[in-house]
Amino acid sequence: MKRLTFFWMLSLGCLAAIAQPVWTKEQANAWGIQQPWLVGCNFIPSTAINELEMWQPETFDLPTIDRELGWAEGLGFNTVRVYLHNLLWENDREEFAGRIEKFLETADRHHIRVIFVLFDDCWLPDPRPGKQPDPVPGVHNSGWLRAPGPAIVADPSRWPALEAYTKGILTRFRDDRRILLWDLYNEPGNSGMEEITYPLLEKVFQWAWSVRPSQPLTCATWNGGEKFRRYNDYQLRHSDVVTFHNYSDASNLEDEIKRLQALGKPILCSEYMARTNNSTFEKNLPVLKRYQVGAINWGLVSGKTNTIFPWGSKPGSQEPSVWFHDIFRRDGTPFDPREVDLIRQLTGKKP
Repeated sequence: MKRLTFFWMLSLGCLAAIAQPVWTKEQANAWGIQQPWLVGCNFIPSTAINELEMWQPETFDLPTIDRELGWAEGLGFNTVRVYLHNLLWENDREEFAGRIEKFLETADRHHIRVIFVLFDDCWLPDPRPGKQPDPVPGVHNSGWLRAPGPAIVADPSRWPALEAYTKGILTRFRDDRRILLWDLYNEPGNSGMEEITYPLLEKVFQWAWSVRPSQPLTCATWNGGEKFRRYNDYQLRHSDVVTFHNYSDASNLEDEIKRLQALGKPILCSEYMARTNNSTFEKNLPVLKRYQVGAINWGLVSGKTNTIFPWGSKPGSQEPSVWFHDIFRRDGTPFDPREVDLIRQLTGKKP
């Protein structure tokens, strides 16, 4: 998911007036001191190309989920970030909720808590239930889906179903200790949606506040360009805890952490690690630990998402000598054993 990095200085004046039901700094930090150093990955099983294939009943692959979360546990990971989709709730909410429960049970057995993502502006624009496409060989995220997709984002008359989904999911799991926090919208405004998504983003926060789950609500900043200023200001003012994405080098990451510290709330980097973009475990993960910032890298097991290939990769690309994302091959062997050793060293996990 290609994104620009931050080059703006936070305007503290525009962030000062935060009205309830957003958590105060005191509430956010009371939550924060109860957490360990949060470290983990964005997770989708290697057998799924997108959110629908992960969760639909015909392709919900619990044995693979269990095995691969076991590998995450073996690294010392205590957190995974996982995408949901509104179509799953609309098509069969009770069955979908049951599969979420099975996922949470499995993650909990591996001592892993979950960040759920409700909406997403990245990649393919027309999500449809049913059989999902096969991966395009060599192409990064050839089948990832937006939620709900631009046609619905641009049509407020179709938002009642999104409201029901948001409120339904949050109400169902509002006090579930296995859920670390709710990420309401991944990269709002991405994929050319910067002039379209903002009203829906506001509504999603309002719907979430009407439920006000016990877990924190957040929406990660991801693009420091001027045209995203209103997004960044809104997201930072209205998130209970601060989350952000950074796929740049360790120096850029450290600079961004220092700017975000001015907000006085716990901070999580919910996407990082793109090796050929100079965002690496070797350089960036120690920075995140030094500042006690949550560290959620993109990818765990190389699979149908093809995220070992870089953004913009072409059909038929050969396996790169340096993977872009991901840690393990499908048989559980690491791409780079030295990285696995480093992660375990930093998390304190014995092999």
